[in-house]
Amino acid sequence: MSRRIVVKIGSSSLTSEEGGLSRERVRFFADELSSLLKSGTQVLLVTSGAVAAGFRRIGYAARPQQVHQKQAAAAVGQALLMEAYQEAFGVHGLAVAQILLTRPDFGSRTRSQYAERTIEELLKQGVVPIINENDTVATDELKFSENDTLSALVANLAKADALYILTDIEGLYTADPRVDPGARRIERIDVISEELYRIAGGAGSSVGTGGMRSKIEAARIAMGGGVATFIGRVSEPGQLADAVDGRGRGTYFTTSLHSLPARKKWIGFLAVPQGKIFVDAGAEEALLHGGKSLLPAGITGAEGEFHPGDVVEVANAEGRTLGRGVTHYSAWQTVAAAGLPSDEATRRAGVSRIEVIHRDDWVTTHVKKEAQLHE
Repeated sequence: MSRRIVVKIGSSSLTSEEGGLSRERVRFFADELSSLLKSGTQVLLVTSGAVAAGFRRIGYAARPQQVHQKQAAAAVGQALLMEAYQEAFGVHGLAVAQILLTRPDFGSRTRSQYAERTIEELLKQGVVPIINENDTVATDELKFSENDTLSALVANLAKADALYILTDIEGLYTADPRVDPGARRIERIDVISEELYRIAGGAGSSVGTGGMRSKIEAARIAMGGGVATFIGRVSEPGQLADAVDGRGRGTYFTTSLHSLPARKKWIGFLAVPQGKIFVDAGAEEALLHGGKSLLPAGITGAEGEFHPGDVVEVANAEGRTLGRGVTHYSAWQTVAAAGLPSDEATRRAGVSRIEVIHRDDWVTTHVKKEAQLHE
């Protein structure tokens, strides 16, 4: 069976010094990806660059900051971006397909299944799926993570073996290498931790919107779904193949969760939570370490408007997210039953089952405090 990977290319890797789309850089990445495809690797491309490609064409002197201006620039730039990719891959005899997605497409199991089937058919036919956020309607992606999260969700959806997030920095360092000459690159990370988020800085480019924190969050989502991740730089011919072979200029995030069932991948990393349930220390221990279901007695409160069958987040007393699960109670039933013994809880909430979230419908996603780094 051929290896399947997702490659995400950020705006800073696709634009010229003036801020517009660099067709030379597009051709470079198309050449690199085509080499992998010809070697038998299945490739899905998640690309940024629509806003960067379009803001000058639409008449803005610099990358716009207001949401409606970004959306207008993306509407113009998306066509330019796909035209560039079509020409670049066409040189290698490869067809490309545009797929525009938003977070709700992943939250709906039906819509995500349709997207998955489309991707599978495109790969079967030898077409390169080029995936981007539907920027004209999805404001969150424009404001925060520049498709980093999208690439992780696509990697989980497509059951990829690995995710490669390409940026203008050679991975994660112990400090900002642009200002600290003593900064050391972290070669491998086994567990994403709070310490790792503290190491990460803000956005590193005036062209793109994604910083290292958003890339680490994407790696966490991908790893949780069993997808190993690489964050690093590819700027010379052959370096993408090196990255795929484990010799890349960046940081590798390992994973041991390849056996996570598809349904749990959806619960933990694809679905959009409809609310949040808060639990006490006893319930936290039972969920994280005891392999137990969530019962009403351990619940301290809830927020949001959710219904039975919805995915919700679960947080502890400090507000730290512990994981996600499918609730068997509605929001009002959860509040009514909170803190009560099982018999009284089921009577007051008018339900027949004890478990608010059954252990089979639970996925732990909490971030540990200590890091496991290999410099």
